[in-house]
Formats: sequence, C-alpha cells, structure tokens
Amino acid sequence: MPTVFVDGHERQYDKGTSYEKIVEEFQPKYHDTIALVYFNGKMRELNKRLEKDGVVSLITTKDSAGHAAYCRTATMIMVRAASELAKEMERTFRVKVEFTLGNAYYCSILGDEVEITDEFVEELNRKMQVLIDRNLPIGKKTYPIDDAVSLFHHQGMTDKEKLFRFRNSSTINVYSLDGFYDYYYGYMLPSTGYVNLFRVEAYKDGLLLNLPSQEDPTTLTEFVDQPRLYEQLMLSTEWGELVDIATVGDLNEKICEGNISDMILVQEALQERRIGDIAEQIFERKDVRFVLVAGPSSSGKTTFAHRLSIQLRSFGMRPHILSMDNWFVNRDKTPIDIDGNYNYDVIEAVDLDQFNEDLNDLLDGEEIELPTFDFKIGKRKYNGEKLRLGDNDILVIEGIHGLNPLSTRDIPEESKFRIYISALTSLNIDEHNRIPSSDTRLLRRIVRDARTRAKTASMTINEWKKVRDGEEKYIFPFQNNVDAVFNSVLIYEQSVLKQFAEPLLYSVGKQDHAYYEAKRLLKFLDYFVGVDTASVPSNSICREFVGGGCFPV
Repeated sequence: MPTVFVDGHERQYDKGTSYEKIVEEFQPKYHDTIALVYFNGKMRELNKRLEKDGVVSLITTKDSAGHAAYCRTATMIMVRAASELAKEMERTFRVKVEFTLGNAYYCSILGDEVEITDEFVEELNRKMQVLIDRNLPIGKKTYPIDDAVSLFHHQGMTDKEKLFRFRNSSTINVYSLDGFYDYYYGYMLPSTGYVNLFRVEAYKDGLLLNLPSQEDPTTLTEFVDQPRLYEQLMLSTEWGELVDIATVGDLNEKICEGNISDMILVQEALQERRIGDIAEQIFERKDVRFVLVAGPSSSGKTTFAHRLSIQLRSFGMRPHILSMDNWFVNRDKTPIDIDGNYNYDVIEAVDLDQFNEDLNDLLDGEEIELPTFDFKIGKRKYNGEKLRLGDNDILVIEGIHGLNPLSTRDIPEESKFRIYISALTSLNIDEHNRIPSSDTRLLRRIVRDARTRAKTASMTINEWKKVRDGEEKYIFPFQNNVDAVFNSVLIYEQSVLKQFAEPLLYSVGKQDHAYYEAKRLLKFLDYFVGVDTASVPSNSICREFVGGGCFPV
C-alpha cells in the first residue's frame, strides 16, 4: 500500500487508486476545483492511478495548467455537441476554434453553410449541458500513429491526419467522449461534470465559447467586446487563407513542398502593407506629434517602431524614435517589488512630470535635451543630444506604459496616436487546438535573451510569470484605449524559432524548476518542420529575436 504526502498530509492508499479519488478528501479545503495534480513533480491527470510512494501537490482551476485543462475539456464538449447537432440537422458542418477574445474562444462553422440563429445557439448550449449533466468520463488511450490517423479519417478530421503525417513519435494519446474521438495538446479533466460554467453565444459570423477566467474560475462574466482586436485577428486569419495555411499541418506541407520562400515574402508584404496603413492614418491626422507604441514583452516593438518610421518618411514626415525608459526615475527613487528587486514595470518608475514637461516643451516649439538612462549606475544622463520639433517632425515613443493615460496626462489628446502591438497568434495546431499567443512570445524571448543577454532558457522561463503578471497589470487593461492595433506574429515564425529554441530548451536540467515547462515547449515545437533563416528578410520582426536584422535592437 503506497504512502503519499498530499498537501503535506501523510496518507496511505491502495495501489491503483485514482488521483481523483485521492483529492476528494482535500477538495472542501479549496475554493476552486482541483483539476490536476503533481506527483513527485510530474503533472498527472486525475484519472491516472497511484502506483508508488510519493508526494502529491494539487492544481486548481486558478492555476494556469488547471484553467487550461478546463478550457480544453469545455472545447471537447462543444465539439461533441456540435457533431450531434449536425447529425440531427442532417448537415455536414464542424466547429473550428479560431482564437481567443478575452475569456472567450471565437469559433467558426466550417462545411455546410449554417445560419447561426438564436435557436441554433440555444440548442448547442442545451446539448452541451446534457453532456455535462451526464458527467461522462473522458477517456484517454495511446494508439499507434497509423491507427489514430485512421480513427480521425473516419471522423472526417483531415486537419489531424495532416498534422500527424509530420509527427516523429510512433504513438498518439487520443481522448474519447461518448464514442467521439479527438486529440488535444495538453491535459484534460476526468469527466464532463467538471465543466460547470460556460456559455455559447452568437458573435459576428461565428460563435463565442465564453468561459471563466483563470483569475476568477468560479464566475462566468459577460463577454467584453474588443472590436479592434477581433479585426486584427480576423485579418491574420485571412492572411493565412491567402497562402492556404490555417493549421500547423498546412504549414508543414508548404515547407515540405518547397514553397516556403514565396510564402514568407507574401506574409512579410502583408505585414508591411498593414504598417503602411497605420502610417497613412497618422499622416491624415495633422495634429498628431506623438505616436505611442506599447505592447507586451517580445511583441516586436522595436522593429515595428523602425518600420513604422520608414513608412512615415514615405509620407514626407521626419520621425524620431524615443524610448520612455530614458525617463526612468533615478535608482534611489525606483520602486522595490516584493522580492526586494528594482521594479521598472510600474508606472511610478517613470518620471512622469519630467516626461510630460519635455513633451509639452516640444509641442510649444522649444528645444529640449534628451536624457539617456544608464542602467549600470541607475541614473538619467544628459549627453548634449538636443531636439526641437519642426513642422514635419513626429516622435515615435516606445514604452510599456505608453497606452496608460497617466503617462501623457498633460498632453493634448489630438496630438497623440496610440498603437497596441502584440503577437496575436492565429495559426492553430489543428481545428481544436489553438496556439496561445503567450507561447509565441515566450519562445521569442528565450531565443532573444540567449543571443543578446547571455541568459539561459531556464532563467527566461523562471522570470516569465513575473513578466506576465506585469503585463496583466500595466498593459492589457489599456489595450482597447488605442487608435490602431498591430499584430506582429508571422505565420511561419515557429518553424524558424524551432532551430534556435530547441538546443536552449534541451539544456534545462531535470532538477530545474523550469524543466517541465521546457519539456512542454519542446513537445510544442515537435509539431513543426524547421525552416532556416535564409529567406527571412533583414527587416522582418522575426529578425529582432533570431538576429541578422538591419535595425539596432
């Protein structure tokens, strides 16, 4: 009889006891649902069984892995319910998960044209609720890859057939629900009854699967529309359609056919056209003197600022790129975080009074001396670099607080143009498995940090949660307060990042806190066929991370 420590309590259980049974005793102590466990440091689904002595740690839906398992399980329930509805309607259609909008998944209907009426949506909700009320088990079985592909072929899942054509492993884990089979990248909940909060709604030309947030997994909040974000994500989806790429399987097929160079150039041209459109918007607003560019870590802000500046020059303007970092307060006034480190992510780290005074002086036609922040000594320095704005001069200012109204509180609104930039991934692994935008940014950061800051993958991964927490507090709340959104993601970039990221991730040791996250990212990269950088233009945003670019970054 194995002995285990569960949440610090010693217990003995019969060999073969499921983790779901083990956690029953401890669930009342938790406000949020226990979704997964760690056993001896390795993540396990609740339907797995105890085999030996060890330590069990609990993962709830308020943890990122637990919340992701909840979302995957809800997705499978929706896909299953939609397949039942299609049979009843005697139609051939299927649901494809496209991207996230806040806490909701935006989904399209593929196949036969279907009018998404209130009745259609309510019936889909009803069928999902029936599956949940029955508390059906979600099975998991390992299949030889040929058998799994045959199973997906029988269900008409050509996206999964294509995906696994390029998979190196000989087996695949397949999930089942009430006679329906599917593949999911990541862990699942043990049964449908765990999904107690959801709502499907009609939105635009598709559906929204609204789910609780990780921050408050016990509450289903109203969907908050983000029209600019939706437009850019749909634009990226359309860009993929132009080159016949919607999933990783499609991308791998293009690479193996030898068509990758043309596809890269088309993607870069589409992105350049979008930058040109933004420059034209700025040019048409004659009072704009300050372009504020902000976005989360590794979104490509620096390269974007340079490319936007080139486009502005094509309209006869004279752009000057500045960084808000140069207006940091001196180190003796820098806020300290809970770990005792200098916190440059909070807006109090910026000398807002001096920043606003300098911008207003420029607006008034005065000459100012530009500061440079020296991180080694922790002070602003003035080296005699002067600036006065002429009739055609415009500032492109990059900084994480650029969208926060406090950062330019004393500047007239008509003189500002705000741009939110992020890597909003629209390429999906397959029709039911989306690629989180945060994964793309983390891989970018791992590659860049190793190249430019001599950081290991472990160091970057271990810092990532703190980075994400800062984004949630200081960037994302202001992403709707903008004049334009730019999506910096490139449909091919994971295939390029792969060759740089894999050696770094393999170097993370088993005893390292970052080990399992490194293993997860390696598994993710395994879906992609690699591409070298030969066809990537020197002004590409991808170059900001892999090197070889033409801009100082």
